[in-house]
Amino acid sequence: MKFEPNKRSESRLIEIYQELVTPRLIEEKMLILLRQGKITKWFSGIGQEAISVGAALCLKDSEYLLPMHRNLGIFTTRKIPLEKLFSQFQGKANGFTKGRDRSFHFGTQEHHLVGMISHLGAQLGVADGIALADLIQKKKKVTLVFTGDGGTSQGDFHEAVNVASVWNLPVIFVIENNGYGLSTPSNQQFNFDSFLVKGPAYGIEAISVDGNNILEVMNELEKVCDSIRERPRPVIFEAKTFRMRGHEEASGTKYVPKELMDYWAKKDPIANYESFLIESGIDSEVLETLKEDIKKEINMAVKQAFSEVPLTVNPEQELTDVYAPFTQKNKDLEPTTRKIRYVDAISEGLRKSLERHKELVFLGQDIADYGGVFKISEGFLEQFGPLRIRNTPLCESAIVGITLGLSIAGMKSVMEMQFADFVTCGFNQIVNNLAKSYYRWAQNADVVIRMPTGAGVNAGPFHSQSNEAWFFHTPGLKIVYPSTPAAAKGLLCAAIEDPNPYLFFEHKYLYRSLTGPVAEGYHTMEIGKAQVALKGNRLTIITYGMGVHWALEASKTIDGLEIIDLCTLMPWDKETVSRSVKKTNKSLVLHEDCITGGIGAEIAAWIGTHCFEDLDAPVLRVGSLDTPVPFSNTLEQNFLPQQRLLEQLNYLLKY
Repeated sequence: MKFEPNKRSESRLIEIYQELVTPRLIEEKMLILLRQGKITKWFSGIGQEAISVGAALCLKDSEYLLPMHRNLGIFTTRKIPLEKLFSQFQGKANGFTKGRDRSFHFGTQEHHLVGMISHLGAQLGVADGIALADLIQKKKKVTLVFTGDGGTSQGDFHEAVNVASVWNLPVIFVIENNGYGLSTPSNQQFNFDSFLVKGPAYGIEAISVDGNNILEVMNELEKVCDSIRERPRPVIFEAKTFRMRGHEEASGTKYVPKELMDYWAKKDPIANYESFLIESGIDSEVLETLKEDIKKEINMAVKQAFSEVPLTVNPEQELTDVYAPFTQKNKDLEPTTRKIRYVDAISEGLRKSLERHKELVFLGQDIADYGGVFKISEGFLEQFGPLRIRNTPLCESAIVGITLGLSIAGMKSVMEMQFADFVTCGFNQIVNNLAKSYYRWAQNADVVIRMPTGAGVNAGPFHSQSNEAWFFHTPGLKIVYPSTPAAAKGLLCAAIEDPNPYLFFEHKYLYRSLTGPVAEGYHTMEIGKAQVALKGNRLTIITYGMGVHWALEASKTIDGLEIIDLCTLMPWDKETVSRSVKKTNKSLVLHEDCITGGIGAEIAAWIGTHCFEDLDAPVLRVGSLDTPVPFSNTLEQNFLPQQRLLEQLNYLLKY
């Protein structure tokens, strides 16, 4: 192994050694603790330290690194206090996730680190978002994100690299090519020898280095970082290395041929660099003393972490920490006689928010020049420019990841999901990254995802689904579903103000069929507050979205209906629902979604538990059939619940 100092001083070479050996000594300590049963799991990076340490040394402290679970050297080189790191490993309250997540599944804004989640590849889109924020704000910075060779088989890798290429984002994709994805060898993951071939495929540069040679890693990476800061663009950086222990300690390495282990043992990054330093004239005693000092520091930190008071459970705090704190401020609006369409109210709310929040970015497919498939953003590109109004490639997962990255970098974003049905392609990012980020490491996701939804327009199974219930079950998300133009504008502005992640459902049928009064100017409506769409005293209908209009139509035939428009599904207004049910003593929950497992089931159960003594009849639910949404108008009308609503109302009123 040949080392090129590149005019680095002796003291600097020793400093590099100190950073390189620190994670190895920590790992040796962790393996002892694991055998003693004092920690429960460990993902070893032994043999791969040069990549992590080299990357951390080449980036500025203000530049973000997105490591994985074999990148301990990132955390130690960024000078995270060891006692806090060990607290994290043990699930203690002093850890970065307060015991809520394990090992390296955390981030820290203080050290500009964003940890991974277990779903490989998800961090790549997040890195794109941070790099995009730097690009928009004209900061000469680099973002560096890690993935393994196995992780490149994920669609997230393709999406993130492709978007970075199209947008010329200043991001480095470091691929730690260590030969195995858990036990699956490279030749069963991809059909090439080096990731150098990936660069030309995306129209970007690709570099390959010996990942076990710390100076080679740094020499090449320093040049790349300096170049990207001046000329923003993405680069693939392959570091060839080997994992000397199991995927995690319980996995072992029996599947690895002995000759392969022997070959890479000779290429140990620390032993080879240490030999180079000694051959260069550095006294081995200096290095031994350095290691002894590090060991003492590690032992003291471990002792301190183990002496911490055991974690205690605070149920109220657990619930509170699901969302970032935010107090909404609303003002009363002057009455208005101006009437506009539902679609125009949404467009107006988005435009006013872009004018108000200069850090707000709007992303989606066809939303720029074309103005979106529903023309919500027509004219936005001319008013706000291409940096803030961004057409995206067809890659929902990467774009949702980018919204989180923008939030980490201090920006807001609204993403248009072209149809709510397409959210499945970004599902992981929403339910595992956006939703859990604040609870895990106090990083909010300041994101609104607009969801054109609903049937009744003969669009068939893939453009008509009502999928709000998928997200209703996920703590950390907020869900809004307006039924009127006024609510559409006021709630959209409010959702964008709130630093938490939102799913904002907009019924496609209402876009151009519904007109109503909407106040001018920027204003918000209260999140989590239901509206009484119609007062009555015989029966309460709890509904939202299109259901409000079906209920209002039913009220023309049946007197005494009280209609509660939830407006917000998470959090939903239990107080208003309870007050109405206690007044009418009968209740029916109506929604367009399929009946089984819909949001109505939860609301009905809550009413049955909390309003039981006030009920004169069972709580009924009316929803769509438990089938996919059919295309034919005749079949679709049979699918939808409208024709069954009157029948169930009359049945309930007979009690």
